[in-house]
Amino acid sequence: MKLKGVIVNICRLILAAVFIFSGYVKAIDPLGTQYKIQDYLESLGLQDVLPDLVTLVASMGLAALEFSLGVFMLFAIRRRITSRLTLAFMIVMTIIAVWLVLANPVEDCGCFGDAVKLTNGETLIKNIVLLACAVIVAAWPLYMVRLVSKSTQWIFTNYTVLFILSSSIYSLYLLPIFDFRPYHVGADIRKGMEIPEDAPQPKFETTFILKKDGVQKEFTLEDYPDSTWEFVDSKTVQTEKGYVPPIHDFSIELNETGEDITEQVLSEKGYTFLLISPHLEHADDSNFGQIDELYEYAQEQEIPFYCLTASSEKPIRRWIDLTGAEYPFCKTDETTLKTIIRSNPGLVLIKDGTVIRKWSHNNLPVLGPSDVTKPLDRLAIGKMPNDNIAGKIASILLWFFMPLFLLAIADRTWAWTKWIKKKENSNKIYKLLKRKKKMRKKIVAGNWKMNMNLQDGIALAKELNETLTAEKPNCGVVICTPFIHLASIAQFLNQEVIGLGAENCADKEKGAYTGEVSAEMVKSTGAQYVILGHSERREYYNETPEILKEKVLLALKNGLKVIFCIGETLAEREAEKQNEVVKAELEGSVFNLSEEEFRNIVIAYEPIWAIGTGKTATAEQAEEIHAYIRSIIAEKYGAAVADDTSILYGGSCKASNAPELFAKPDIDGGLIGGASLKAADFKGIIDAWKK
Repeated sequence: MKLKGVIVNICRLILAAVFIFSGYVKAIDPLGTQYKIQDYLESLGLQDVLPDLVTLVASMGLAALEFSLGVFMLFAIRRRITSRLTLAFMIVMTIIAVWLVLANPVEDCGCFGDAVKLTNGETLIKNIVLLACAVIVAAWPLYMVRLVSKSTQWIFTNYTVLFILSSSIYSLYLLPIFDFRPYHVGADIRKGMEIPEDAPQPKFETTFILKKDGVQKEFTLEDYPDSTWEFVDSKTVQTEKGYVPPIHDFSIELNETGEDITEQVLSEKGYTFLLISPHLEHADDSNFGQIDELYEYAQEQEIPFYCLTASSEKPIRRWIDLTGAEYPFCKTDETTLKTIIRSNPGLVLIKDGTVIRKWSHNNLPVLGPSDVTKPLDRLAIGKMPNDNIAGKIASILLWFFMPLFLLAIADRTWAWTKWIKKKENSNKIYKLLKRKKKMRKKIVAGNWKMNMNLQDGIALAKELNETLTAEKPNCGVVICTPFIHLASIAQFLNQEVIGLGAENCADKEKGAYTGEVSAEMVKSTGAQYVILGHSERREYYNETPEILKEKVLLALKNGLKVIFCIGETLAEREAEKQNEVVKAELEGSVFNLSEEEFRNIVIAYEPIWAIGTGKTATAEQAEEIHAYIRSIIAEKYGAAVADDTSILYGGSCKASNAPELFAKPDIDGGLIGGASLKAADFKGIIDAWKK
């Protein structure tokens, strides 16, 4: 069991690390993620199906989902649903990775944005590993060690979603917080275009098609035949790509003359402003006044200023008419422009071929009256920003992970305090005093089974209600009735004195299950309890541990407390297997619950051989097995939970033997069958707690 827990938590941390990193680098570059989604759509011939707004929202949603799942996995938040969503996500991503390998629609999957480039084969291997981890975690989600309690998880959930969506909106409005592209601030464009001398060169293979005596054959240079063969055709294919520099498609061509001025711009000593707009027809023109002011400043300071675009003549002319632009326009590849800056338009300042600054159109530099006469190298905007990667990472940790980890530490400190209290409670003297003071909830529950019509049932419930309201009982009282009685009885029953419960519920949430009654339906009547696992349901209706497990989960999900029945047959008792039987029944249906969930379980031990037979286990026999049941609960959930769990006896309990049974320290009441059908008999058992 320990090894399984270690494996699950290692897989959980691997998934968390990858999902957080992958989601974050996508979130801070929503336009880059959008471009990648559009690449996929284009490869499928669907590029015109979805508008840009939809693909942009999809890119932000994908990033938020990945990042949030990673954080939820890290802190073990909503373990079942998180693990299932992660598995579903990885199944989809692995299918896509297989398609990438087989069809090769794009060269880079975009899994980690521009931060890490993977080949399609590497992507498939990565996804297979993550899928295996997701399968393991989804199979045993409750083995994930919680870093925060359930009551605190909503804070982590809301804060995570708010943070990642805010990061995307911030990066979309301004520029990505981190720039992993080859045109980042500080990048020397000329160096990025260089090919090292020892770099591998691209390789090509030429095939010649020749003909002789009416027969055509293909030859390579190695086996080229003699001159008696007549040349027909040749074809050359690239067999190896060779080294591709980070910047390999940067060129600037003057729009009016067609002159290539790439080298001129990059070798310019001093500053150059580049206004970048992949498509002028879609460019934001709300801040063109600031752009014009910067152009006028550049003119006065004799700083070159170019607008780089992939648009045709008509959009360029429209932009000039709209803004009054006087700066020269140049043609540059669309993909290159989208790579240089994630803004349309965006402004880039280079100096000696090196990127110095970048601005979104929403955050263009503003020159004050005293700035317009100063040289650019004396202004802050003409200098490299002093922020760095380490500082940005520290800022992210400070703003996001630090509050969460501090909250987690506080949460765990509180949990540690509770653990200390549990250890104190496990002290034998303390336990003895606790038992002596009868601190556990004492319960007498009536199980009407399939008895009494509606009118008789209402009459009995009213009699009990009047009697027990007048004479406050010394214990909790519950009546569990057939489904038909629940709603009617709930209307007048004082549930502060008598709790109401059902005798069963379905193992399905809802649907086409004629004749079944769901836990939600039971709860809607006003009931608080439900009996599950009764020996008659196990024997007559073949209810298995798996069925009961589902019933228990649905009952708890709908806010019902469960009276869970266990017990052995006469043959099992005579074979002295009673301990094995009750342990197996608990492990099969309720020991999968968390500690918080298990605290809503009441155990009812019912020796099947004593139900309705008139036989009763002796008080010593009942106490012995009740003590054993409490011990295995302690092994599973700890002594504190075991001491808080009410364990009822159910097997021909009546007013005459109830005082002796209830006097035992591990017997906390009874689940009463036939004796609960008459108010006097039932009250006689309830009054045993007064003796």
